[in-house]
Amino acid sequence: MTVHKTKGIVLRTVKYGETSVIVSILTELFGVQSYLVNGVRASSKRGSARANYFQPGAILDLVVYHNDLKNLQRIKEFRWSTIYQHIFFNVVKNAVALFMVELLQKTLKQPEVNPDLFHFIEDAFLHLDQADDQEVGNYPLFFALHLTTFYGARFSDEYTERNHYLDLQEGEFTHEHPVHPYFLDGQYSYVTSQLLKVMQPHELKEIRLNQEMRRVLLQAYQTFYALHFPDFGLMKTLPVLQEVLS
Repeated sequence: MTVHKTKGIVLRTVKYGETSVIVSILTELFGVQSYLVNGVRASSKRGSARANYFQPGAILDLVVYHNDLKNLQRIKEFRWSTIYQHIFFNVVKNAVALFMVELLQKTLKQPEVNPDLFHFIEDAFLHLDQADDQEVGNYPLFFALHLTTFYGARFSDEYTERNHYLDLQEGEFTHEHPVHPYFLDGQYSYVTSQLLKVMQPHELKEIRLNQEMRRVLLQAYQTFYALHFPDFGLMKTLPVLQEVLS
């Protein structure tokens, strides 16, 4: 067993025993790993403060023990890598962050190391924390679309007036009406094309969407993931997100 320093993004925390937790963390060095952390649920003030580190979406600097032969690792030291100004306290930003975390939980099935993916996710949370209201409304759409790049399932952005159907099953724009019900058309496929062109989150404020358009697009992107990721199912955070964005 060796000791390593790595950044990590908390995905999930489950109670274990009287005072411990098992934390699922996306790490920069080892991909998704599970860690046993003792003493963070103690009734003392110190125990409560330690538990705050393991909220979903938290970005931590970690010193970890790692053994490739074990499924459950241990953390030697942890501290904040970033202290959010808004995500844990702003209802809307917190709902967006929890949506992002659930999407990651459902798609990051293997502990494969992917530094580019880690940095994209880290940057996404940092940008969300500082985003203004106009950006936040479109942020879940941006994240869901651009995350697919790292799974090899990204939409090919070939929208034109002729290629105006977005086939969610094939992941491409086409001029042929799909024979199945999993597609977008009209303004919804056009907006998806615009979102795919966004390279920096601050550009999201240029895309003006109403509540109904966001609702339809979020449902469609959930369908896309369900079609391409086995056992994806339905997202529990989506109804809450749609409620706070309304």
